[in-house]
Amino acid sequence: MASDKLKNLLNPNSGGELGDIVRRARKMGELTHVLSKALPADYAGAIVAANLREEGDLVIIAASPAWASRLRYEAETLLEAARGAGLRPNACRVRVSQS
Repeated sequence: MASDKLKNLLNPNSGGELGDIVRRARKMGELTHVLSKALPADYAGAIVAANLREEGDLVIIAASPAWASRLRYEAETLLEAARGAGLRPNACRVRVSQS
């Protein structure tokens, strides 16, 4: 019974706030995948997460400071990949993961 309530709570098709969070997380995961595929194979694991902010900033979370530096050189490639996915970014910001 409790597991059914949890499933309903996390259902992205529900109108609640948790459904919104699940939908947003899925979109971020899809964007991260699209951007990762646009990079050379040896960049696997460089991007931890990606998001497009409302003001148009494409924010990339890099796995380490070294990856962040390399990803900054790939900003145009990342912007083009995001545009190819139907998004409209105007700038690329690379940040380093806190973990």
